Amino acid sequence: MSTNPRQLQLLHTVQLQGSVTVERLAESLGVTLQTVRRDVQRLADDGFLTRFHGGVRVPSSTVENIAHLQRVQLNASEKNRIARAIATAIPNDCSLILNIGTTTEAVARALLEHKGLRVITNNLNVASILSANSQSEVIVVGGVVRGRDQGIVGEAAVDFIRQFKVDIAVIGISGIEADGTLRDYDYREVKVAQTIISHAREVWVAADTSKFNRPAMVEVGQLTQIDRLFTDATPPAPFPALLEEAGARLLIAD
Repeated sequence: MSTNPRQLQLLHTVQLQGSVTVERLAESLGVTLQTVRRDVQRLADDGFLTRFHGGVRVPSSTVENIAHLQRVQLNASEKNRIARAIATAIPNDCSLILNIGTTTEAVARALLEHKGLRVITNNLNVASILSANSQSEVIVVGGVVRGRDQGIVGEAAVDFIRQFKVDIAVIGISGIEADGTLRDYDYREVKVAQTIISHAREVWVAADTSKFNRPAMVEVGQLTQIDRLFTDATPPAPFPALLEEAGARLLIAD
């Protein structure tokens, strides 16, 4: 699916409000009800939105993420801005772990000009992207490959990562709740992410603003465990205060 700017704005509006009526969308976008209904139907058909009588909302499952291809397309420009900001902050000649996620895949693309990196990843998409950088080294974690997104999970992945201590872990996350909890959907993926956090000297989280107040079932950790959070716009309350209290640096990508 290729979204046009109006449809992206519609998605952003629904993400900010959680749910909204078709009439309100038409008014805020300055288009007809017929146009909004057509856009909503298309976005719902592709899994980005869920329709209800008279309105639309974001998919609210706490047990299953939306499909990988849909996540690649969703908020792509915001993810690319975050990725460029992270790449700018990463020096040459350091060690990294990049985990599963479409934002970390964007980070991998932004690191293609870096030199002397040693990158460990449980994301085959990240490995494929960074293998094009002949001036850096990629180490692929062993374990079970999750077919839907090429992520590597399971106890073998946990055991593999325990061998290392890297300079920086760059973590993608599915949701950050208002109590400061970092959350994801697959407990096997979470076990790997928790191990990554405990085997990095610094932990950086990459999360576009749609991730704030997004529910997911499994707890990865707390904001107190991270050093930096990169996002694309100022997060809603109470997250700036939570980050300050946790001692985590908030960086907003230009």
